[in-house]
Amino acid sequence: MKNGFVYIVGAGPGDPGLIAQKSVEALHDADCVIYDYLANKELLSRLDCEIIYVGKKGGDHTLSQDGINRLIIEKAREGKSVVRLKGGDPFIFGRGGEEAEDLKKEGIPFIIIPGISSFYSAPAYAGIPLTHRDYSNSFEVITGHRRADSPEEDINFPEYNSEKTYVFLMGMKNIQHISTKLINEKNFPENTPVGVISWGTRPEQQVVTGDLKKIPEIVKVSLIKPPAIIVIGGVVKLREKLRWFDNLPLFGKKIVVTRTRSQASVLSKMLAQLGARVVEFPTIEIKPEENISELSKAIDNIQQYNWIIFTSQNAVKIFFQILSDMGFDARKLNNVFIAAIGPATAKELNNYFIKPDLIPSEYVAEEIIAEMKKIGIKGKVVLLPCAKSARKTLKDGLIDLGAKVDRIHIYDSVIPDHIDDELVNEIKSADIISFTSSSTAKNFFTLVKDTNARLACIGPITADAVNKLSHTPDIIASEYTIEGLVKAILELIEKD
Repeated sequence: MKNGFVYIVGAGPGDPGLIAQKSVEALHDADCVIYDYLANKELLSRLDCEIIYVGKKGGDHTLSQDGINRLIIEKAREGKSVVRLKGGDPFIFGRGGEEAEDLKKEGIPFIIIPGISSFYSAPAYAGIPLTHRDYSNSFEVITGHRRADSPEEDINFPEYNSEKTYVFLMGMKNIQHISTKLINEKNFPENTPVGVISWGTRPEQQVVTGDLKKIPEIVKVSLIKPPAIIVIGGVVKLREKLRWFDNLPLFGKKIVVTRTRSQASVLSKMLAQLGARVVEFPTIEIKPEENISELSKAIDNIQQYNWIIFTSQNAVKIFFQILSDMGFDARKLNNVFIAAIGPATAKELNNYFIKPDLIPSEYVAEEIIAEMKKIGIKGKVVLLPCAKSARKTLKDGLIDLGAKVDRIHIYDSVIPDHIDDELVNEIKSADIISFTSSSTAKNFFTLVKDTNARLACIGPITADAVNKLSHTPDIIASEYTIEGLVKAILELIEKD
C-alpha cells in the first residue's frame, strides 16, 4: 500500500483560536489525528476521523516517544493522512524534530506546520511583553529540565543581564533549583521580578508574581501546577498595568452551552471572547422527519396559503432543503407572506433571499398571534412547518382568530445517541448552564439529574419549562436572542 502523509502540526498554546488556518485545514482533511496532552481537545470536537491520545503528563506517559514515533509511522503506512498534533510549536522543545527524523528515515513524506509557542503567547495573555524599550531589548528561552538521562546541572543557566528577559519552559518541578542557581551562581539580584503563568491563554490561566528569591514559596502556597512557564526580568513589572485576559468579565467562569453542536458556535464564541471557559454539551439533536409527503404536498400547492410562519432556524433550513430537493427555489413562495418568530430565524431566511414580512416585537408565539390579530387573519390559510415537540400555542391562537392552520411536523429535537461521560462529569463543576429552548432544558435534566450551577434561559418560555422541571432559573433574558442571553449573564456576574 502506498504510504500516506504526515502533518506535524503545532496546536498553539491552548486558546483554540490561536492555531494556523493551514493547521485547521489539515485537521479537517485528516484520516487520523494523534494528539498530545497540551493540545486543546476543542480542536478535535468536530472531526470525523480516528483520534488517538498519546499525551504525557508529568511521569505518566501514555506511550514512550519511541512508541509515538512507531504509531505515526504505522498509521501513515496504512495510507492515511495523519496529523500529529502537538501543543505549542512542534520545533520548540516539542520533540517534533525527532519525529520528523524517523519519518525521513522510513521514507514517509511529511510537512511541518508551525504553531504559536507558549513562551511568548502565555506572557502576552498575562500582560507581560517579552521586550519593552524601558526594560528589555532581548530575550532568552531555556528549558527548565533536561532529558531523563542528563543531570539537572546540565541545564544551561544564563548569566544575568538587566536588559534581558529570561523564559524557562517546563521548569516548575525545578523552580527552587532555578531560583537558587540564578542567585548564587549567575549574579541575578534576589529581587529580580518573576512571573509564573499556568495554563496560559486558556480560561484556567493562573498567574503569580514575586521576587526571584521568594517565587518558589509563592508558587507552593498558591498551588499553581504545571503546565507553566517562568518569566524573569523587569518586564514582569508591567503585569498589573497591562493585564487584560484575566480582567475579562467572564474570566474563570465555566459556562455550559446546550445547543446542538452545529448551532453552539455562535454562543460559544461570544462567551469565550468574554473570558468564559465554554463547555459544549449538546442536549439536542435535530432529526428531520423521514416522511415528508405532507410537506411536499403543501409545497406543491403553496398557492393555497396566505402565510408561512417559521418559529426556528431549524425549520427554515429543513423547509428550504426539501423545497430545493423538489426542484424549486424561493420563487415558489412569491405570493405568500412570510413571518419569522425572531431575528435569528429572520437571518436564516435571509440566507435564502427571503425578507420576512413580519417579525414580532417580542420573539414568542403569543406576540405573533397579537400581530396577526392586528393584521386580520380571519379566513386566511397558514402553513406552520415546525418541530414535533413545539408548543401548540401558535396553532390554537391562530385558529381562535379564524384562520385555517396546517401544522406540519418536519423535524424533532431528540437526545443525542452518544453522550460523553467525561463531559457529564465536567459540567458538574459548571458555574452557569445556558438553555436556548425548552428542549435543551428538558433533555439536559434527563441526562443530568441535578446541578448546583446557575441556570440561564433565553426567555420566559424556556424559563417556564425549567420551572416545570422543578428547577429555578437564575437568569432570564429580556431580549430573547443569543445576544440577549449573553447580556443577561453579564449583568448577573457584574452584580456578584
